[in-house]
Amino acid sequence: MAQESGGGFGRRALLRGAAVGSAALALPALSSAAPAQARSGRPAAGWGVQAGDVTTSSGLIWVRSDRPARMVVQTAATESFRHARSWTGPLLGAGTDFTGVTSLHGLPPGEQIHYRVLLADPDDPRRTGEPVAGTFRTAPEGRRADVRFHWSGDLAGQGWGINPDRGGYRIYDDMRRRNPDFFLCSGDNIYADNPITEKVTLPDGRIWRNVTTEEKAKVAETLAEFRGAFRYNLLDDNLRRFNAQVPTITQWDDHEVHNNWYPGQLLDDDRYTEKDADVLSARSLRAFSEYFPIRTLRPDGRGRVYRVVHHGPLLDVFVLDMRRYRDANSPGRQTDDRQGILGAAQLRWLKRELSRSRAVWKVIASDMPLGLVVPDGKTDFEAVAQGDPGAPLGRELQLAELLRHIKHDRITGTVWLTTDVHYTSAQHYAPERAAFKDFEPFWEFVSGPLNAGGFQAVKLDGTFGPTQPFLKAPDRANTSPAETPQNFGEIDIDGASGELTVRLRQEGGTVLFTKVLQPGRAGQ
Repeated sequence: MAQESGGGFGRRALLRGAAVGSAALALPALSSAAPAQARSGRPAAGWGVQAGDVTTSSGLIWVRSDRPARMVVQTAATESFRHARSWTGPLLGAGTDFTGVTSLHGLPPGEQIHYRVLLADPDDPRRTGEPVAGTFRTAPEGRRADVRFHWSGDLAGQGWGINPDRGGYRIYDDMRRRNPDFFLCSGDNIYADNPITEKVTLPDGRIWRNVTTEEKAKVAETLAEFRGAFRYNLLDDNLRRFNAQVPTITQWDDHEVHNNWYPGQLLDDDRYTEKDADVLSARSLRAFSEYFPIRTLRPDGRGRVYRVVHHGPLLDVFVLDMRRYRDANSPGRQTDDRQGILGAAQLRWLKRELSRSRAVWKVIASDMPLGLVVPDGKTDFEAVAQGDPGAPLGRELQLAELLRHIKHDRITGTVWLTTDVHYTSAQHYAPERAAFKDFEPFWEFVSGPLNAGGFQAVKLDGTFGPTQPFLKAPDRANTSPAETPQNFGEIDIDGASGELTVRLRQEGGTVLFTKVLQPGRAGQ
């Protein structure tokens, strides 16, 4: 797990640094007003900083300014910033909503990196705002170092936003205090189709209060509204503190655009004047690329979300995009489905990169579950499974091809992590229970939501032989975070033995389920 003492960087120093960072991130003047209108004074970075896609020697640093500014990053081995190294970043302007990313390279492996972002006046580089500090650990180069990371998803969904009475998104503080090496956010970072109102009356008569903004008062259709939806979450103190301490690996799913969307879809939703899902998704992807540090995306939304992030010899994280390349949602009974849920090109990429990987563990970050039957209306299905326990059909054909490849190419150590369904569970898949038998056993773990409605469990599809040794879900739809504890998952990889331990946790840190997996025998 993450280092807690020694090496000049203990837990006490970490929490002290986080407290200093929190003070620097106070937001007395934040609003949804256009930053370019705030012209007096020096540039400010009230939305905090983020690090992303960190490897053994590299990382990305993100910031947002309140006006045009030049981004400058300084890195050092200590909080004093003695012998700091400077990195000149991009000019931040209206074209990227005043956000920017600076790429760091040549970093020492397995070390705590302290960084601070300075925003300089483009017309007078000597005029800089208050530096905003953050920290992250580079991935270890040696196999003996432990690894810890968390995963979850689904934020500000179903109208449950930042509630000041509850202390905001307090689950982020629970995760931050456990000091993970990184956080994998498995999608639904925003709910572009779920407006946030000032208050909601709960079934027992209590009032849920939300922080609100103009952009989140309606569904997101314009680029400005999508940007505002991503910006909304950064109003939360817990999330900004978390971002300043824990680097992220981020993927997206449907609610970054619209519930259950797919390419080519025309929305049947009276709240929208723009009905073309392709237009909406392009605007959302641009805002998504502006608000998260992702190595394979450009600020104009070009590039791709799917990628592999190498975290030293123990771990590779394969980030999937099950949204942008899928075919239309349907009853899923096709006997030939080349497009599937990944698209042909992404499937080829995934098979190739899994075969190339030499990491002990290969975590496949899936924004949708495999064997859980997620409906889309009365006849169609949203994920892979379609409720027929027989031989693979529809999108299941693509999963069968992938699982067959993993078996025949003797790829070991695959573990699937996902969110999406707003509860937490563990599924074990085995060929002796399955209709399709040409694969090796494996595990899939579900967590979430971070701050959204809880929902009842969906059914299992028997095609790939799942059993469910653990399940915790509400007994009714859309229970609020005040009624149902939110969830996150934790992975610990022991550097000495290579053993991987999965813990499904709920808000507050309580462990709900634990599974220990042995290297080379992950599916047992």
